[in-house]
Amino acid sequence: MWGELSMKVLLQRVTGASVSIAGQVVASIGCGLVVFVGVASGDTEKDVSYLVPKIAGLRIFADDAGKFNLSALDIKGELLLVSQFTLLADTRKGRRPSFTQAAPPEVAEGLFDEFVRQARATGLRVETGRFQAYMQVAIQNDGPVTILLDSRQKF
Repeated sequence: MWGELSMKVLLQRVTGASVSIAGQVVASIGCGLVVFVGVASGDTEKDVSYLVPKIAGLRIFADDAGKFNLSALDIKGELLLVSQFTLLADTRKGRRPSFTQAAPPEVAEGLFDEFVRQARATGLRVETGRFQAYMQVAIQNDGPVTILLDSRQKF
């Protein structure tokens, strides 16, 4: 349901990506996934614990036959995690998005840090942007393959 709050993650399969702040590259990856993470009010570590293994195991990389049969774990891909509250934009009314569904920064930062911790525990190489920083994200989207995940759509 639209009004239900949930953590949202936008994945982009990439051949490479980087994050720059004030003209300086602060993180970069090769083949893998850029993961934009939007933390909603009411999200908990359960949302993180659902999404991280889902992302690491999602079979969206091509095998030798060109089929989506391999995960980031299978290919030893890399993850670039970027906090992005704008994934929680409510655009139903007017022309200015509302971000009232996004978690307050102090809550979102703690859950994003937990997201990073759990992602690193998968064994994948993980890089991150900087929380609440103005960032430029350079992405070489592969495919393109872009997938939206929602922590409450597990059933």
